[in-house]
Amino acid sequence: MGKRAAKSDHRAIESWTCSSHDHEVSREIRILPIQVAGEILSGTSLSRTLLAAMRECGLCFENDDILVVKHKIASKSEGAIVALDDIVPSAGSRAWARRYGLDARVCELALRESKRLVRRKHGVMITETRHGFVCANSGVDVSNVDGGEHAVLLPADPDRSAEKLRRELKKELGVDVAVIVSDSFGRAWREGLTDVALGVAGMQPLVDYRGRRDPHGYRLHSTVHALADELACAAGLASGKLARTPACIIRGVAWKRGKGSVRQLIRPAKRDLFR
Repeated sequence: MGKRAAKSDHRAIESWTCSSHDHEVSREIRILPIQVAGEILSGTSLSRTLLAAMRECGLCFENDDILVVKHKIASKSEGAIVALDDIVPSAGSRAWARRYGLDARVCELALRESKRLVRRKHGVMITETRHGFVCANSGVDVSNVDGGEHAVLLPADPDRSAEKLRRELKKELGVDVAVIVSDSFGRAWREGLTDVALGVAGMQPLVDYRGRRDPHGYRLHSTVHALADELACAAGLASGKLARTPACIIRGVAWKRGKGSVRQLIRPAKRDLFR
C-alpha cells in the first residue's frame, strides 16, 4: 500500500483479481476508503467535505478513478430528511406497526414515498419508489441519522446527485472520475443485504458481452453485467456500516465513459417476469 493511503484508519482492500471488460486480462483493483468526521448537514458541500477528508488521510484522485458514495450523505446534504414527529400515521399504518412492533411513522413515510405497494407480509413492506426501485420501506432509513428522531429519504434524483458531485470535483481538481451513489438493498430469494447503485454519472453502468466469444469459442447471447452494482458492492466491503466511512475510491477497474443513468439498470415492466 502506498504511503498516502497508509495514513487512513482503514486498510485499502487490494490485490483483487478480475477481468478487465476492455481487454479481458487480470488486473489489480484497489478500494480506498474515505473516512469522514462529523455529521453531514443540509447544505453541506459533499465535494469539499470529501476532499478535506481525503487530504486528512493522504488520498488523492487519479484519472479513471471511480468514487462511490453512500446515498445517505447525499440525501442529508440535499435536505432529504424528515422529522418523524411531523408524521401523522394513518389508521392502517398504526395497525400494521402495532401488529409487528414497528414505528408507525416510518411505515407511513414509506408508503408516502412509494409509487406502489408490491407486497406486505410478516412485518416486511416491499414497495416501488418513484425512481422505479423495488426495495423495503421505499428506502426510508432511520439508522446512522440521529438516534431515531429523523428519517433519511432517498435522493430525489440520484443520477443528478452523482453528476453534481462529479462536476464539482472536475472543476476543483481537473480530474475526470465516475461517480456512483449507492445504498444497501435486500434481495428476493436470498438473505442479507448487498449494495446497489442508485445513481451514476460519467460512466456506462452496464457491460454488454452479447456477441462476444468465450475462451472456448462459444458466442455469448444474454450476458450483461451490472458493473455499477458490482462496484457499489465492492465499495461496501471497505465502507462497512458503522465505521463512518461513507465513500470509497475504486482504482484499476476498466469502465466505459458516457452519459449513463441508473434507469439502464431497472428492468422494464414488460420484460419483468414477476409483475
